[in-house]
Amino acid sequence: MRVQVGIIGAGPSGLLLSQLLHLQGIETIVLERRTGDYVLGRIRAGVLEQGMVDLLHEAKAGERMAKEGLIHDGFEIIFNGKRHRIDLKGLTGGDVVTVYGQTEVTKDLMDARAAMGGQIVYEAENVQILDLESDAPKLTYQKDGTSHEVTCDYIVGCDGYHGVSRKTMPQDILREFERVYPFGWLGILSETKPVSDELIYVNDKRGFALCSMRSETRSRYYIQCAFDEDLEEWTDDRFWDELRARLPEETASQLETGPSIEKSIAPLRSFVAEPMRHGRLMLAGDAAHIVPPTGAKGLNLAASDIYYAANALLEYFKEGSEDGLNNYSHNCLRRIWKGERFSWWMTTLLHRFPDESPFDRRIQAAELEYLKESQATQKALAENYVGLPF
Repeated sequence: MRVQVGIIGAGPSGLLLSQLLHLQGIETIVLERRTGDYVLGRIRAGVLEQGMVDLLHEAKAGERMAKEGLIHDGFEIIFNGKRHRIDLKGLTGGDVVTVYGQTEVTKDLMDARAAMGGQIVYEAENVQILDLESDAPKLTYQKDGTSHEVTCDYIVGCDGYHGVSRKTMPQDILREFERVYPFGWLGILSETKPVSDELIYVNDKRGFALCSMRSETRSRYYIQCAFDEDLEEWTDDRFWDELRARLPEETASQLETGPSIEKSIAPLRSFVAEPMRHGRLMLAGDAAHIVPPTGAKGLNLAASDIYYAANALLEYFKEGSEDGLNNYSHNCLRRIWKGERFSWWMTTLLHRFPDESPFDRRIQAAELEYLKESQATQKALAENYVGLPF
């Protein structure tokens, strides 16, 4: 079998790229080692920058998002027990974010690919990349006990941190940068009304908390915890009690509780791999970078990778130019490192670090006070939160 672009990974990145290329007449195949149900079961990001929203509309996969997504033009930060609002729309001249879960984004893209007859192979086992530096790299995999081979012009790895794509890059040219944070996020999803119409970020002496949502009737809450916490010890009641303890009394009294429909602990870390292209292989999304979720940048940075990848590949196939491909890694990384910086800053601003000194604590308090008083600092926060331009 031969296609123009082979894509590894059927998460939102791989599906979005496949859809965008298909609409321009570029033939793709997507290989995914998990089942479709497993992919849809991943509970992750929910805040979309306008750039990601625009890409979904361009991919003809934004109709349900336009109806059900929640437009947010601000969010709140709580510190010293008081709520302070960041006016995203006012500070940026009209930019907003859309709250719409990654699961829903993935489902919409799956439906869009199915409607157009997209080639997606689920449960593709032992995917390997061969002849990476040739003009015709190959993907091999097993499906139902049968071996398959796909010859491609280009391969794009959207298969996450543990996937085969980055591991195939020559190790002598690959540079990796990482910071591991000494805590995690314990999160639950519940069929309850959100405590606020906007997201609330909390810096409390007991630790960070985040009040978020997936819809007007489904809430997503997080609390900072030790990265090695035993999830079994966290009953729903214990979680709700701890969340209340980190909120001001007035906000806590409005919290609607109920059984969790999902509960998990996510470690926090920053990671970047450079370069993001070698030969006929390009990396995108978690295969190349990870950010702590504090700045809501993970899925959005993956979307910007896909923006650059789709345009570079279209330029190559339509015009015969390799300029976009040659600049792919540079263009992606320029935006990625800004997203990494913002996510690092938000994480250090809002969390309690186990090894922090009295000096560190005073500096964090001063930073929060300065943010409250300085419109210029609020504007910088808002510009990054709604998303820097592609």
